[in-house]
Amino acid sequence: MSERTLQLESLRTEVDAAFLYERIAANERDQQIARLFREMAAIERGHAAHAFAALQRSGMLKAMPAPSWRARTLDRIGRVMGYDHVIAQLMDVEKGLAKASVAQKLRSGTPVSGAEQNHVRILASLMAGKRGMGGEQLGRIEGRHKSVGGNALRAAVLGANDGLVSNMSLVMGVAGATEGQEGVLLAGLAGLLAGALSMALGEWISVKSSQELYERQMALEMTELETNPEGERKELVLIYMAKGIGEAEAHRLADEAMRDTGKAHALLVKEELGINAEELQGSAWEAAITSFFLFAIGAILPVLPFFFLTGLKAIGLSLGLSALGLFGIGGAITLFTGRSLLFSGMRQVLFGLAAAAITFGIGRLIGVNVAG
Repeated sequence: MSERTLQLESLRTEVDAAFLYERIAANERDQQIARLFREMAAIERGHAAHAFAALQRSGMLKAMPAPSWRARTLDRIGRVMGYDHVIAQLMDVEKGLAKASVAQKLRSGTPVSGAEQNHVRILASLMAGKRGMGGEQLGRIEGRHKSVGGNALRAAVLGANDGLVSNMSLVMGVAGATEGQEGVLLAGLAGLLAGALSMALGEWISVKSSQELYERQMALEMTELETNPEGERKELVLIYMAKGIGEAEAHRLADEAMRDTGKAHALLVKEELGINAEELQGSAWEAAITSFFLFAIGAILPVLPFFFLTGLKAIGLSLGLSALGLFGIGGAITLFTGRSLLFSGMRQVLFGLAAAAITFGIGRLIGVNVAG
């Protein structure tokens, strides 16, 4: 990737970041946190203006780009599911661009100014309480950016992808081995149910066991807080100092937190154990049911044509529907990766069809050998 292309990608990311931070601020109930997000948006706009001026002088751009479809989609998702689900995705993209920018400058011999990591430093300084934030608000901001709120979205996309790819491969394998429509339908529906039930059970066990583990760790932390409050206060001081906060301010924040046992416990659980208490409120059954239906939605696509057609027509339509589904999943993945829609969509289609071709070939080979 050339330096100009990298600058253009960076500009688009900064425009998207400014747009999203403004949207987050507009929907944030806590005015102090909203003010911080507005400051972040203003800084991002400043970076974007600087990058645009350089690209304009080089003749690459004549007008400032608008927020991308990806940013607008993330905003829509945020309005429905909450903005905690989207912030981490954009920040991951920015970190990747910062690393790429440094690498490109090192290769070309251009001095590294330190501005490449500004996006990350801005978040770090704001989360470090340099705007006079209290311990509770610091924890809220920290949680927003450290959380993998995008995990819910990522799990949804990958769940549908698992169902589609695995069942398409199964259907193509059976279609290659037999000429019967009933056999393909039976295998496809059995694969759908088996896979969806397996995903649901796995998700239930994962959520339930995680909750039980975290609850035990939280109980142990509360015991330590009650039996050794001074030791826990010192741990809080060290945690704040590790974030770059001065010793005096770290002591003040720790003292403030320790006045309320509940708040102190929540901070220690989050900062020391890395547990987000809000995530424990999720229902294992809700996660299991969601996983079941997401897998089933993907898995039903390659089966549908065999309800109405047989032979090559059914196989062709099954592959066509599956390819459309794979392209859509690839497009959804770009919300997390920042890659182009066409690249991500076509990559997903090619890998999925390759898997189907392999299983179809194996099925054909087995069918011929059995028939012989």
